[in-house]
Amino acid sequence: MTISLNINGETHEVEADPGTPLLWVIRDELRMTGTKFGCGVASCGACTVHLDGQPARSCQTYVGDLEGTEITTIEAMRENEIGAAVQQAWMELDVVQCGYCQSGQIMSAVGLLSENPKPSAEEIDNYMYGNACRCATYQRIRAGIQRASEILEA
Repeated sequence: MTISLNINGETHEVEADPGTPLLWVIRDELRMTGTKFGCGVASCGACTVHLDGQPARSCQTYVGDLEGTEITTIEAMRENEIGAAVQQAWMELDVVQCGYCQSGQIMSAVGLLSENPKPSAEEIDNYMYGNACRCATYQRIRAGIQRASEILEA
């Protein structure tokens, strides 16, 4: 079945079963490999994308449900003011260790800062709770989000 998807501001026509997870269309069909597969059950956050500006787990989001939805992946975050601030903060503070989870972490951080531009440490921890980091860089991730908030405020 041909499904039309709006990803990063571009229309993509893909041949896929409506029950195909968005993650596999993004990675395998469209070759946007920034979004990662982590667990497949929406528990780790590595596959986080934005659907109409809200973070969502692409491993459990089906392409048949997405026509008319604006999908944003990590590849478009440089063009987003909040995304650029988060990426700048990540580099300044050397947040990344192995990096595997970081696209999902960044996508969630952008979602948080879009809703709450000045979150407390507790609010950051609560919002980011569903994003797992095997390297346990949670303190650096929190500091990165706080730094991104400062960058945006300047």
